Amino acid sequence: MTTRQRSLDRGGNVALTREVPSLRTAVLGVDWDAGGRAELDDALVVATLLVDAQGRVPDDEHVVFLNQLVSPDLTVAQLERARDGDREQVEVDLPDVPPEVAAIRVVLYLDEGDGGPRRTLGQLRRCRIRVLDAAQGAELIRSVDLAPALGPETALVLGELYRHSSGWKFRVVGQGWESGLRGVAADHGLPL
Repeated sequence: MTTRQRSLDRGGNVALTREVPSLRTAVLGVDWDAGGRAELDDALVVATLLVDAQGRVPDDEHVVFLNQLVSPDLTVAQLERARDGDREQVEVDLPDVPPEVAAIRVVLYLDEGDGGPRRTLGQLRRCRIRVLDAAQGAELIRSVDLAPALGPETALVLGELYRHSSGWKFRVVGQGWESGLRGVAADHGLPL
């Protein structure tokens, strides 16, 4: 895979470990622009779901986010400080991810809290996810800007690393829920 800019549309995928056989640690970087709206920016949260072959999260320990920065097996970690222009970054040690984990999904959602005006992801000016090679610091792939297609959604699966017979692949997902984190949790078998 070349280091020149390469963007994927929703549903687009790339065979990461086939194209970059030396890739051991991937960094999933998330960036957004809330257009200077602090109330929107402060409410955005990134969560990473470790799912099985049926797309279910085994338990709440398999959700990596601001209150739980590392997966139980220590292979997926949300970095305390993102670099290189990302707002949040998640590091994945690909060879050591347990075999029962079929995919690692990165979700951006609005923490609505108690009351206040309703916010949506459709208010974002920019929203994207990218994959970097942690060892080289090089960007391997990025999504197109997902913000123009957003409307009333309050949660969104940005992208996922997933197992394939050829190794690890990355897909831009871009699936959103108007029901926010509750919708994501329900579809992934997590009680809230």
